[in-house]
Amino acid sequence: MTVRELRLVVTAEDYEQALAFYRDTLGLPQRAAFASEGGRVTILEAGRATLEITDPPHAAFIDEVEVGRRVAGHIRVAFEVDDSTEATARLAGAGATVVAEPTRTPWNSLNSRLEGPAGLQLTLFEELGD
Repeated sequence: MTVRELRLVVTAEDYEQALAFYRDTLGLPQRAAFASEGGRVTILEAGRATLEITDPPHAAFIDEVEVGRRVAGHIRVAFEVDDSTEATARLAGAGATVVAEPTRTPWNSLNSRLEGPAGLQLTLFEELGD
């Protein structure tokens, strides 16, 4: 068996707001859209996908580094961006709540934390290199 794609499926009470935020503001390209009787779904491209599994102590460590306290639930979505400071400001302007401004991490990235539409906690990270 070969897994070919990781797809995170999010049910959003305010579909239009979530779609505008993730597609138009964050800039995830639209791959496809479908409708059923009374319902809609849009599939957005998010670059390369990975599944990050962590235990509770390490999840708490990540929250401490990025936010200063434990805030995430059992699911957090992380997006690698070119400029985390700019992306944080842009998403905040589109209605996301900034939980923590960009912070340099021990693993040499610049990470911010936001609460986005559909109840998703988001990390934006910019790899800083050597």
